[in-house]
Amino acid sequence: MIIYNVTTQVNNNIHDTWLEWMKNEHIPEVLATGLFTHHRMLRLIEVDESEGPTYAIQYFTTLKEKYDLYLELHANELRAKTLQKWGDQIFSFRSLMEVVE
Repeated sequence: MIIYNVTTQVNNNIHDTWLEWMKNEHIPEVLATGLFTHHRMLRLIEVDESEGPTYAIQYFTTLKEKYDLYLELHANELRAKTLQKWGDQIFSFRSLMEVVE
């Protein structure tokens, strides 16, 4: 199992609106690509939240090739939409992980 993880710190001023957008728009768009089987959204704890909370959204897929296809066909458009909507009110970084257990 491959996990595409997007960790995002969200400015307090937009937190509620961003969270609603993630649940109702962005995550469904990512899953609609058909390249991920499911997702998990987590809130990081024991981190500095003075600027806002931090979330990790994990998208699960069976093959790295499906992740590669997501990058090739969908990632740029979805990232551009996110940047256009939220600008510098969020900060994200991405990582790719493989389940080994």
